[in-house]
Amino acid sequence: MRVLGVDPGLTRCGVGVVDGAPGRALRMVAVGVVRTPSDAPTAERLLLIERGVEEWLDAQAPEAVAVERVFSQHNVRTVMGTAQASAVAILCAARRGLPVALHTPSEVKAAVTGSGRADKAQVGAMVTRLLRLDAPPKPADAADALALAICHLWRAPAQDRLLRARGKGASARAGTAARAAAPGVRRTARPAGQGAPRAGRASQDRPEHRDREIRRDPA
Repeated sequence: MRVLGVDPGLTRCGVGVVDGAPGRALRMVAVGVVRTPSDAPTAERLLLIERGVEEWLDAQAPEAVAVERVFSQHNVRTVMGTAQASAVAILCAARRGLPVALHTPSEVKAAVTGSGRADKAQVGAMVTRLLRLDAPPKPADAADALALAICHLWRAPAQDRLLRARGKGASARAGTAARAAAPGVRRTARPAGQGAPRAGRASQDRPEHRDREIRRDPA
């Protein structure tokens, strides 16, 4: 499976392509950065990112796209630009019908290094090791894009199994609800005030019981 990882950013948008599968060796196909001038209007910068991502999609033909999920409690201005760049990458993939996955930074770090609190240097070192590179990709945005692709390659099968399991569970619940709502065996209604026959009366109606009562009758 070939995955394009995108580390969104308004000034530098990291992109990296990795081939691989769980249990198999990973191979870096390409890595780079889509850059935009900081003094250009936001609309123009987003257009440049869109063109850059489209060129990568054309050249590398990935089967899926993994984008970092944007989250920040501080510096709203910076995160807004990152979110806009992320939306452009998602749009480019969706336009081609490619599946898009969003992974948080903690998920990526945990998948690549084993710790969700790893720093950029540790992520770069593990990406270099996993892809058998001579040196960590520069800048860090490029290494992060490769880490995103690796994370998706390793997490996607488990996520697919979970989604299928949820789908089967929902289908089973829907089937149970449909069977419960379907008309069942009709029961004959008893007249009002008439309950089930008593066991005592049923025993008195038996022939042998009537015979015993007849024999006790002196007449």
